[in-house]
Amino acid sequence: MMTLDSHDKAILSALQKDSSISNLDLSKLIGLSPSACLARTKNLKELGVIKQFTTVIDEKKLGMETLAFILVNLSPLNRETATFFVEEINRLPQVLECYTVTGNHDYLLKIVAKDMQVYRDFVIDSLMAIPGVNRVETSIVMSTEKRTLSLPIEQ
Repeated sequence: MMTLDSHDKAILSALQKDSSISNLDLSKLIGLSPSACLARTKNLKELGVIKQFTTVIDEKKLGMETLAFILVNLSPLNRETATFFVEEINRLPQVLECYTVTGNHDYLLKIVAKDMQVYRDFVIDSLMAIPGVNRVETSIVMSTEKRTLSLPIEQ
């Protein structure tokens, strides 16, 4: 675990709220000179604390009405099947997130699709077509009550 001082934590908190904030505004917000603020931000990026700067898009505004979580079981469950599955999943743009999980299932996927027909076609034509995929169980999201990418940062 990395040790961060109060300025580093303030930078991370501010960037999680708005990654498009200018360095000048960020430096004023946290009480550092612009050059010191920029150096710290670059350092946090180089150390991998900041993975990337990105834009969060509302999928519904782009006509993607179906959000689903899929639990996947592989058979046989071995390194070769798992490696191939993950490689294939990384090629599918509909898969927003993929996690290896414990319990009765092997993977948890977060999927987005235009509608249920497109989702159905994705499951049948793309997901179930991956060798080793034995079983899928879907939960369709009816509404999103909380969604954030911000991590809690203790000050």
